[in-house]
Amino acid sequence: MKILSVEQIRLADAFTIEHEPILSVDLMERASTKLFEWMRKRLQPQSEVLIFAGTGNNGGDGLALARLLIENGFKVTTSLIRYSEKLSTDCEINYDRLRDLAGSQLEDVYQEADLPEVKAGTILVDALFGSGLNRSVSGLAKAAIDLINSEKNVVISIDIPSGLYADKAIDPKRDTVVEADYTVSFQFPKLSFLWPENDRFVGRWEVVDIGLDSRYIQGVQTPFSMLEKSTVNRFLHKRAKFSHKGSFGHALLIAGSVGKAGAAILAAKSCLISGAGLLHVHLPEKALIPLQVAFPEAMISLDPDQNHFSKLPDLTPFSIVAIGPGTGTHEETAKALKLLIQQTTSPLVLDADALNILAENKTWLAFLPKNSILTPHPGEFKRLAGSWTDSFERLELQRQLSLKFGVIVVLKGAHTCISFPDGQCVFNTTGNPGMATAGSGDVLTGMITGLLAQQYSPAQAAMLGVYLHGLAGDLAAGKFGMESIIASDIISNISEAFKAL
Repeated sequence: MKILSVEQIRLADAFTIEHEPILSVDLMERASTKLFEWMRKRLQPQSEVLIFAGTGNNGGDGLALARLLIENGFKVTTSLIRYSEKLSTDCEINYDRLRDLAGSQLEDVYQEADLPEVKAGTILVDALFGSGLNRSVSGLAKAAIDLINSEKNVVISIDIPSGLYADKAIDPKRDTVVEADYTVSFQFPKLSFLWPENDRFVGRWEVVDIGLDSRYIQGVQTPFSMLEKSTVNRFLHKRAKFSHKGSFGHALLIAGSVGKAGAAILAAKSCLISGAGLLHVHLPEKALIPLQVAFPEAMISLDPDQNHFSKLPDLTPFSIVAIGPGTGTHEETAKALKLLIQQTTSPLVLDADALNILAENKTWLAFLPKNSILTPHPGEFKRLAGSWTDSFERLELQRQLSLKFGVIVVLKGAHTCISFPDGQCVFNTTGNPGMATAGSGDVLTGMITGLLAQQYSPAQAAMLGVYLHGLAGDLAAGKFGMESIIASDIISNISEAFKAL
């Protein structure tokens, strides 16, 4: 699913109106009908709804929704917040239709004193401003938003929470934004939905298809998209009948140190369970017995240092090398990582302490093999790329890192963002907050490594690994609840995640 800019969404509407063809007010009706159908599945017959409508097309959506709800037996009050003297053309048409409808309770609000009373239990619908908003809300509209936010009622925003910008950051000191529980977005998600600082405004968001012209959607170019099941299914491998373990690659995982054998165990297990044929784990002697006891399927490459990674093994047998989980950042470890970068031409997977070493030696980034995969969490990414003031700025830092050094960056978190050397970015749709647990990142490193060993391209391995990792976490959450997930639960559900594809 593509993520379009506000201007591209406007052009999608215009293209549909011209080429379907359809009147703009009828397209508004179609969108409002989809919204009504979404709400009807969730409302109780006795539910009461209060709609705050603005004077633009988002207000027109709210007015059309009010009419559809009333025609289907729901009790609805609509307050048209007259923050502008003139209604948009389609808003005015739907205002007249609602005003003439029997049983309609439509109130015009011209001043703050006329704002409606909000009763406990009433569902509030925010239809004040759409995605075209580009300046701070003030005056009567701000007072309406403050009223919505002051109550404990469930709030549903149409298309985007009023006051939130789709393509740029808000100023938390100046901007007033509706704090929605649910946001129902038309046709496309908005980029601003994906940022942690906007979670309290957006709530749970869903996209409804309003039938914008597929020719425009297929042809429009955007660097941003959502990673969905249909995407990864297209390149999922099928195993040939006469394949053998050598057919699925031989991975080398450099991981673990004294006291951190667990990271090596988690990454090793997830690597083989994700389908790699053979795996050697290079680790110090003091991490040897824990790994052999916990996971006998992995072979051992023993480092000469008892406590940490200090020397590269012979790299000749291996089709893919991953490094970082639990290695520490010792001086010898850093020197060995530098040697690995110098000696390797195939893409590497770098995580955890390998990234922390790179952050202290940024000139090494230029020598990484092209299409290497870096898997930082936000803290590691900050050390690599620098600070940011908002998530839009962070996204640009990530894209520039991929563009400049020709690497794939997997920035972990809710809606994990994968950036590619061509500037494209995809955001994941699987996963849940229960995966914020120790070792979860080590599991992802192992999964991506296992997929690369099987000759998935680096881009495919990153996308499939991230999607399956989140899906395995979702399956684990369904069994144990989010609070109780540990990294081993994610590993235990990798096979079920593959089966789900």
